[in-house]
Amino acid sequence: MSLFDTNVLLRRRDALAAAWRDEPAIVLVHAGEPISIPGGQDQTYDFVPHPEYYWLTGSDRWGGVLAFERESGFLHFVRPVDSAERLWEGEPDVPEGRDRGELENWLAERGDRDVAWLGQPPTSGGPRRELERRLRNKLDSVRRPKDAAEIEHLCGAVRATVAGHAKAREMIRPGVTERAVQIELEAEMFRHGATGTGYGSIVGAGTRAAVLHSTPGARVIAPGELVLVDAGAQIRGYTADVTRTYPAGERFDAEQQAIYDVVLAAELAGIEACRAGTEWHDVHRRSAEVLAAGLVDLGVLRGSVDGLLESGAIALFFPHGIGHMVGLGVRDVGGRLAGRPEGRRCCGARVRVDLPLEEGFLMTIEPGLYFVPALLDDPMNRRTYADAVAWDALERWIPVGGVRIEDNILVTAEGPRNLTSEISK
Repeated sequence: MSLFDTNVLLRRRDALAAAWRDEPAIVLVHAGEPISIPGGQDQTYDFVPHPEYYWLTGSDRWGGVLAFERESGFLHFVRPVDSAERLWEGEPDVPEGRDRGELENWLAERGDRDVAWLGQPPTSGGPRRELERRLRNKLDSVRRPKDAAEIEHLCGAVRATVAGHAKAREMIRPGVTERAVQIELEAEMFRHGATGTGYGSIVGAGTRAAVLHSTPGARVIAPGELVLVDAGAQIRGYTADVTRTYPAGERFDAEQQAIYDVVLAAELAGIEACRAGTEWHDVHRRSAEVLAAGLVDLGVLRGSVDGLLESGAIALFFPHGIGHMVGLGVRDVGGRLAGRPEGRRCCGARVRVDLPLEEGFLMTIEPGLYFVPALLDDPMNRRTYADAVAWDALERWIPVGGVRIEDNILVTAEGPRNLTSEISK
């Protein structure tokens, strides 16, 4: 059964057809094929359809191709069911469409027209890189604003995520392992409707909270530590992405609380900046200003806030971007405005999105402060930022590890709407 009803899919295709109306090429959007597990004989990884195909078809069946020509619109070619599939997997949900085996003849009937592959191109697809880049940019612009059906599914993922984080908070105490927190967190999300996790759940205790993608392990939470939890539920491809940082006991100690308060203020400033027309880099800069000012007040950084941002000194403690698009997968669409160079940095960090915000964009806001030995002990960083960092004062702060706070923010005409505000922080 398709995730979306027919009218939702037709509206999306109509919007995309309008965006592609001046494109003479035939466009083929491929779902993708299963990937074999190395050494697994006939086993494959769980299939995940390419999001471009899934958004346009609502089908998670592999092998499908949605074709487009501007004269006649969209035509779906689907993989038929065979007896082996019925034997091993039961009766599948097959969308309406023509047999995938007819695609080659259908293309041949259209002569020598350019053909562009989007989605997950098969190995037989020819190179049309500039054409495919242009077509994908137009598809991305249509996909970025979330429609009502997507928000409905996302809110379901949020509800499961709320439950999971509440269970994690109950579990976090001295003597419990990171892995035990992960197990209960994820189980609770499944109990509340999740069909999967949106990404590998992160649980990092103590100094491991400074590892941006810390994998939960057998490490036991110690008294006085903080625990960073970054986890989101997924429901049929739509994903929430939430981070909270919790004390292992009743409360944070003085240093943990000081860092937490700065990060929370930076997150609230970033959320407030999420308004239509605002450049995403300006959202990053607004949060970075708050973080830099806070570290100056705490005696960690020295100098003017503007100088610390322009030099990139703040990136020693805030080394990642303020966030990214989320929705159909944990990294949804993203990209940059036409004409802007790839990899443009802001305040010393690589920022995943380089666009002005629009109504309907769903963004994560996730500032953090981290005390990472790999950055702080690096001799080049020590030389470059000799005057900007109070190096002798760092010993007090290293045990904090890291603090990150993250919410999912929908840009609306009325201002930012926090979809994950129910999760306490």
